[in-house]
Amino acid sequence: MNGLEEGVEFLPVMNAEKLEKRGPKRWVVVLAVLSVCFIFSLLVGFLVWHFKYRNASVQKLYNGHLRLTGSRFIDAYENSTSSEFAILARKVKKTLTDIYKNNPNVGPFHKETVISAFSEGSIIAYYWSEFSVPKYKVDALDKALANIQASNQATIHRGRNPDLKVESVVAFPSDPDIVKASRDNSCRYALHAKAGEVTSFTTPGFPNSPYSSNAHCMWALRADADSVISLTFTTFEVEPCDLGNDFVKVYDSLSPGEPHELVRLCGSYTPSYNLTFISSKNVLLVMLSTDAKGRYPGFKAEFFQMPKQQLCGGVLLGTSGNFTTPYYPGHYPPSIDCKWDIEVPKHKNVKVRFNEFFLVEEGLQLSSCPKDYVEVNSVKYCGSRDRFVVKSQTNKITVRFHSDRSLVDTGFWAEYLSYDSGDPCPGKFTCQTGRCIEKKLRCDGWLDCSDGSDEKGCNCTETQFRCHNGWCKSNFWVCDGVNDCGDNSDEQQCNCPAGNFKCSNGKCIPESQKCNGKDDCGDGSDEGKCDSVVTVPCQGHTYKCRNALCVSKTNPECDGVQDCSDNSDEDNCNCGKRLFVKKSRIVGGEQAEVGEWPWQVSLHAKDEDNGHLCGASLISETWLVSAAHCFQQQNFVRYYDPKLWTAFLGLHDQRELSDSKVQRRNVKRIIAHPSFNDYTYDYDIAVLELDNPVSFTKEIQPVCLPDASHEFPAGKEIWVTGWGATQETGSGASILQKAKIRVINQTMCNSLLDNQMTPRMMCVGVLTGGIDACQGDSGGPLTSIEENDRMFLAGVVSWGDGCARRNKPGVYTRVTQLRNWIKEKTGV
Repeated sequence: MNGLEEGVEFLPVMNAEKLEKRGPKRWVVVLAVLSVCFIFSLLVGFLVWHFKYRNASVQKLYNGHLRLTGSRFIDAYENSTSSEFAILARKVKKTLTDIYKNNPNVGPFHKETVISAFSEGSIIAYYWSEFSVPKYKVDALDKALANIQASNQATIHRGRNPDLKVESVVAFPSDPDIVKASRDNSCRYALHAKAGEVTSFTTPGFPNSPYSSNAHCMWALRADADSVISLTFTTFEVEPCDLGNDFVKVYDSLSPGEPHELVRLCGSYTPSYNLTFISSKNVLLVMLSTDAKGRYPGFKAEFFQMPKQQLCGGVLLGTSGNFTTPYYPGHYPPSIDCKWDIEVPKHKNVKVRFNEFFLVEEGLQLSSCPKDYVEVNSVKYCGSRDRFVVKSQTNKITVRFHSDRSLVDTGFWAEYLSYDSGDPCPGKFTCQTGRCIEKKLRCDGWLDCSDGSDEKGCNCTETQFRCHNGWCKSNFWVCDGVNDCGDNSDEQQCNCPAGNFKCSNGKCIPESQKCNGKDDCGDGSDEGKCDSVVTVPCQGHTYKCRNALCVSKTNPECDGVQDCSDNSDEDNCNCGKRLFVKKSRIVGGEQAEVGEWPWQVSLHAKDEDNGHLCGASLISETWLVSAAHCFQQQNFVRYYDPKLWTAFLGLHDQRELSDSKVQRRNVKRIIAHPSFNDYTYDYDIAVLELDNPVSFTKEIQPVCLPDASHEFPAGKEIWVTGWGATQETGSGASILQKAKIRVINQTMCNSLLDNQMTPRMMCVGVLTGGIDACQGDSGGPLTSIEENDRMFLAGVVSWGDGCARRNKPGVYTRVTQLRNWIKEKTGV
């Protein structure tokens, strides 16, 4: 058998099972291993989630106050370093800790409590508490602390300090920055008002240095018992609201919690803006919080104590009278309710006219007035409203005012008047709102009644156009590019056919030719407002960059967007900005604000009794723009002599020439345009060089000069300012005046003014009259608000047919037509 031993058996090759003995199949082993790994990973993940995430500690901060009864407030409690303060603080802290321990959703997570202050009433203890709570228990903690004031009083008393009686506990979530400010004693101040005295305080370093970055400062203000605090910010300049997170908050409490926040302030305010706040009790808290960015001067504030107003509202009798919210025009206090019962003689009816009305809370839906409001005839009013009237059908009416505990405003000033129900506005027209207006304003094309009732049901005259909505508008307004009717019917007949674009010059071109890079209109209006800016052949209407290339965009200069490849459209843009960004609220009239028109200049002639003679505009540190007719010889006075003139810059009131903010400069040189015509007033422009440069301040800034291609289209609203006469035969104003008027179509204006217009003139005004420049405004600025709220000098006050007459708008020198001459003479 080939040498092999007997009994040896060879197994068939294909019989794998008999070939060798093997363990479990390989895929079974792999599957088992993967299953074990998966289960293990799942378990580990669950444990990580449970211990790291589900049970992860969240730091929660609350602040609030406790009201203690049966205790007497002593002066030592105002001083947080006194032994009396420390003893009472320990007692209150123990009591508060006991209250927390009695609640299973609060006690286990309590880490620390600090008593920050005490005030009267009997004693109010202010505190903040820190908690470390698992994420899944945060909602329970919030709910428990929100309801902590509802805890059973007996439970509150059942602490370790039976001599400490707690009437109520209030807690609310706190911003970590607020607690950080509370902990930082390096910038914490305590001030107590003194009877009959005004106490001032400022941000650290003010006015010689800016406040610090990352600062958290607090000022605790107190007054005597039964007094309230009047706080006024006399100077306020912190980082603009849109540039950072610097802010000042005022609280009607010594606890910096949102429910007691009266106001949040940032940015700059004009000195005349009302920043007076009244407390509801004898304490206020002022907090400054800054970020790591810009540093600004800060604020100066003053406060004093005054008796708490016992009555709010009352009974008002007689035929007429006035009433206001408490402490008007300061901000009304929080948590107040007033009721006025008004009664006029029995044979009359009564109406209430709200002349000023400001009950504003930003971001609040005002449809139902859920917070501060005025209620008359079961209707609630809130927000910011123009003058309005509420009438009663009897001789009695009731006005109610309510403010909640946070966010206050200046309130209202109102009049009550008696009237005959058959003739509510004797000799005048009665708007459906109840307001009375002069009869001549009825059917004049302007909405003098807020509801437009003065323009309804009118019979249009020969000089008027009937809109589709029934209103009558001046024929001069038809096809002027402005929707005067409100339904655009005055412009529809002037529109181009469908599929066409209407150019600014009235020409119609196919829509396909708009924004194609070619000037199909002839005036560039088809290329001026396109999504993309392209380089185009230079023409009179195009903007020319420094590199001699022209761009298609209309008015590209200083709009914050680089349109020229060499960025020359954004050069020399340190102009046209008003550093006071907040607008003041003025009741009636059009007085300008301090710093609102910082390029306005007052020109005084020496040896003149009336002082101010003409206005001018500051365009650089040493150059002014004014009107040439101001510097012509009259009555043997050589007004062209620069030695005769003095320029006052930063001036607001002509009676305050020596104010520290006003800069006075002599005039070194006067250059009137050589083509000025003293009969037609064509080329009515002059430039003046000052003997010394001015220093730019918040009250003194240059206005931007427009490029020669800049457009100020018909219908555009523009502002004119000056100290001129407030009526045609009147005297000049002491305080700078402002008026909003609009550009009028040149062709229309020429027909109104007997063809006296030239290309160097522009027509701006209100055709119904009543608003215009006048004597003494000559040479002053006509300024237009453009992109980024930057203001450009559109015109110079030149001449007019009287002042504010109907269909006699004012005429201004058109600066764009003389822009190259200004640059040639001044270099600006």
